[in-house]
Amino acid sequence: MNVKEAIEARRAYRALAPVEITDDTVHDLAESASLAASCFNNQPWRFVFVRDGEILERLFETLPDGNAWARGSSMVVAVISRADLDCQIMGRDYFLFDSGMATAQMILRATELGLVAHPIAGYSPKGVRGVLGIPDDMAVVTLVMFGKHTDEVSDLLSEGQAASEAKRPERRPFEEIAWMDTYGG
Repeated sequence: MNVKEAIEARRAYRALAPVEITDDTVHDLAESASLAASCFNNQPWRFVFVRDGEILERLFETLPDGNAWARGSSMVVAVISRADLDCQIMGRDYFLFDSGMATAQMILRATELGLVAHPIAGYSPKGVRGVLGIPDDMAVVTLVMFGKHTDEVSDLLSEGQAASEAKRPERRPFEEIAWMDTYGG
């Protein structure tokens, strides 16, 4: 699978089946993320890979009901960082951008390996910090749910979530997301 194929194959599926995620897979995903570009090569991203069943259960308690489907995950990766780990230029903090690029590379590698890697925004940062022992000065940028896609739709999914499994959500056309030379041009 080349990069274009991985981009096209990547989907944020919610219908997940259990899958064994080995230490080698964890190291592979972390290495893929670590190769991302970052401001002055600061590499501000940090990851907590969670596979332990008891810790996963406690982590799932930090999610709202709309993310109940995530209980089907075999692994959760907490992406964390803080502003002073990366460039702060002319009032702009780059740590979130750079952490996002590393996470995207991890997600594409997971796709290439036949895994689903679904990032979410719905969680309690304070709860995640408590469960995983993350210091208060670290931002919990996102949680990424890992599993294997299944066509069997779990009862953990809402009706709308189940319907979205069948077809890739529409993407905005070029004219709505990109311009040539000037904004709106």
